[in-house]
Amino acid sequence: MKPDWAVENLQTIRTLMERSAIYRRALAPIMIFAGLLGVAAAALGLLCHLDSLRAFISFWLGVAVIAVAGAFFIARRQALKEKEAFWSPPTRRVAQALLPPLLAGMSLGTLPAFTSGPDELTMIVTPVWILFYGCALHAAGFFMPRGIKLFGWFFIASGCLLSYALMAGLLHGKFSAHWVMGFFFGALHLTYGAYLYLTERKNPVT
Repeated sequence: MKPDWAVENLQTIRTLMERSAIYRRALAPIMIFAGLLGVAAAALGLLCHLDSLRAFISFWLGVAVIAVAGAFFIARRQALKEKEAFWSPPTRRVAQALLPPLLAGMSLGTLPAFTSGPDELTMIVTPVWILFYGCALHAAGFFMPRGIKLFGWFFIASGCLLSYALMAGLLHGKFSAHWVMGFFFGALHLTYGAYLYLTERKNPVT
């Protein structure tokens, strides 16, 4: 083990621990932004009847791009406010933890769009995105407040349960996949963001 490498990792861990409160403050507006976007997107998808497989996937991928761009902007603004470098070693660690499951989920989720599969496959794509998004949150939770890991576990468990329910035929034709996306990527993010905002002063470093 190279001494420089060990020193850099120790410094990164120390910095992450020191910045836990800052990350927590940044998470609240990011979650609220993502939640509002998710609810609005679900409503728009239902209103415009974007129910075909290709339209559903294209629409929600576009929403994901907007969500990532918005989160980037909010996190960068927070870093500038704290007079810190945005693309720091701790930030790189969080990005490296998030990237593999997000890319895997995006790849598997977009694959049906290039096939001539039935529109009912939208309910297959949805738990895949939920599951891999949960894996991304859980991975990032090792470098961020512990609540993120629990939030990730909820998505992972829900993605698995939805998959089993679909295979058992319990959800076939019950409701639109936009409702599921709106709940998980909209309502849940709003709830978690509100929780972070309301408990920030009481418990700023959890």
